[in-house]
Amino acid sequence: MQKKLIALAVAALASGAAFAQSNVTIYGNVDVGFSHRGDHQAKGVSGQNAIDSGISDDSYVGFKGVEDLGNGLKALFVLEAAFTADNGSSTGSLFEKQAFLGLTGNFGTAIAGRLVAPRYSLIAATDPFGDGTVGRFHNVFNDLQFAGVDIVDVDRVNNAVAYVSPSFSGFNVTAAYATNAVGTENLENSGDARVYTVLPRYTNGPLDIGVAYQQIKVRDTNIKTKQWTVAGSYDLKVVKLGAWYDTDKINALGFKSKAFGLGATVPFGKNAIQVSYNQSKFDGAGFDNDKAKQWALGYTYSLSKRTNFYAAYSDIKNDKKNGVYLRETTVSDANNDGQGYQNGLQFGLKHSF
Repeated sequence: MQKKLIALAVAALASGAAFAQSNVTIYGNVDVGFSHRGDHQAKGVSGQNAIDSGISDDSYVGFKGVEDLGNGLKALFVLEAAFTADNGSSTGSLFEKQAFLGLTGNFGTAIAGRLVAPRYSLIAATDPFGDGTVGRFHNVFNDLQFAGVDIVDVDRVNNAVAYVSPSFSGFNVTAAYATNAVGTENLENSGDARVYTVLPRYTNGPLDIGVAYQQIKVRDTNIKTKQWTVAGSYDLKVVKLGAWYDTDKINALGFKSKAFGLGATVPFGKNAIQVSYNQSKFDGAGFDNDKAKQWALGYTYSLSKRTNFYAAYSDIKNDKKNGVYLRETTVSDANNDGQGYQNGLQFGLKHSF
């Protein structure tokens, strides 16, 4: 249940600071379930059974607030702290999911802080599994790093600023820039991963489609990644269809990749069936037309508007050379990296508040 704290209570928590015409909403998820993973990339490693947290979506607590500044201008903030419900610990930095502050008005919305990368959120919106369970698109989407930076994909960016234009009959544009996506800016900015993103998107009725351009440049290196992504979904009521296509080029490594995904969600009553197929192919940088393919099947049942049961299964087919897997593909979920396993079965319960 969403709980709104009146301005006086907020002021008391903030050492007496006054927040006239403001409110804070507390929200989040608790997600716990069972996971089985098998077919490990390393020989001799048996299957894993576990009670996991954050399978279909992160378990987290969020705080968001808005203050009316007058003349149509408002201040806003979002803070989201992830945790693992199976052992009660935090998953990383305090507000690792998102942490930003900004202004919104007739001009649009401008924010700064730690953000979900616009390109990543576009693809997640078209995939039936989103960014959760062993069926997520991300499992075969990125696995190449340079200097500790995911140069094929970045899901969240630190030290970022973003602007979202007003909607014009469903069309808007998001532009974002991060001075170092993966950490605090370094001395003389050496090694900083600069990320630029532009995303025009049209969302109107059953149609949601966007085209994203993203560039990642690691300072003081010759490594530059250029990425183009088109993704969209169409809701026919009896079935919701989604598809995405992505191409990446890394100049200095002579590396390129192509990836795509197809998915469908079929709702009936309180139930829904999900199915998807995702594939990626890498060339260059020691890769030679190496493919990874994943198919997934899922099911959800809504116990209420805020509580649902889910189940998912996925299997990855990854190219090998001399018996060795060429790619670090793995059946990860919203809060587990999959630890090298190539198939997985999960079921659990998620409650949103």
